[in-house]
Amino acid sequence: MSYKHLSQNERYQIYALMKAGHNQLEIAQILGRHRSTISREVDRNSGLKGYRPKQAQELACQRAEGSRNAPRVPETTLQVAAYFLRQDWSPEQVAGFVPVSHETLYRHIYADKAQGGTLWRGLRCQKKKRKRYAGGRDRRGQMPNRRSIHDRPAAVESRACVGHWEGDTVIGAAHKHAIVTVVERKSGFAVLSKVENKTSEAVSQAIIDLLKPYAARVMTLTYDNGKEFADHARIDAELGSTGYFADPFASWQRGSNENFNGLLRQYIPKKRPLSTVTDEELKMIEDKLNFRPRKRLGFRTPHQVFHESLNRVALRP
Repeated sequence: MSYKHLSQNERYQIYALMKAGHNQLEIAQILGRHRSTISREVDRNSGLKGYRPKQAQELACQRAEGSRNAPRVPETTLQVAAYFLRQDWSPEQVAGFVPVSHETLYRHIYADKAQGGTLWRGLRCQKKKRKRYAGGRDRRGQMPNRRSIHDRPAAVESRACVGHWEGDTVIGAAHKHAIVTVVERKSGFAVLSKVENKTSEAVSQAIIDLLKPYAARVMTLTYDNGKEFADHARIDAELGSTGYFADPFASWQRGSNENFNGLLRQYIPKKRPLSTVTDEELKMIEDKLNFRPRKRLGFRTPHQVFHESLNRVALRP
């Protein structure tokens, strides 16, 4: 069995799992890696502030670039890769189809940018993220009949079966309008809807309308602590689901939804008023992301993995 280098996504997962209190053996089991791989990764790529995924990725790329065995990529291969990058595929997704590593593609993209090229415009993240802290306290009041994520069945965490979803809202410029995003954890399949305002009534109705066609594959929903999800009991009653809430300021507990919202922002940046987003455009974005291959799915698409499950008999635990 050939050795595969850790990916950027895996490094962020290692960081999140370490923050959650998992030891190296548990992290290795969750990622399907050997324990020595995780140990070596943490030892080689930790700095004065400990292990940080961005720094680890940069160090790994520097070592790869300086390797004597680093292969030269043919120009024709880079041209094919550039075609897919312009279709809004990420470097990792392109690397699943084109014989070139995603690290090489990132270097090629930034070299292209330095020469005035535009490949960099397709990257998901183009600026540093800022994180707001609040001393670990939720300042938005108490959620009625709130059910903690710690009461959620442990099997949900494993992503072993389709039927467990995460919900969130993406806010437009000046906090006007919102997009409701609901993502299935195993497949990454997502459904979207725009609401005129972020009231619990509007958001709950949007979630019910989005998931009603897939009710046989809706067992749990996990939300953040926004008041727009205060009507979660109504959603459960309509869909036969069970709703849970992540811990305050623990976005990694809803990683599927957070990752998807980042992909969505590639098409709808924060400064854009959502009043300019049409239902047709939102459907186009939904289809584009659902039909994009994912590395963690063996480069199958979320649509493919999710709809395969619809052809099986729905079994509830």
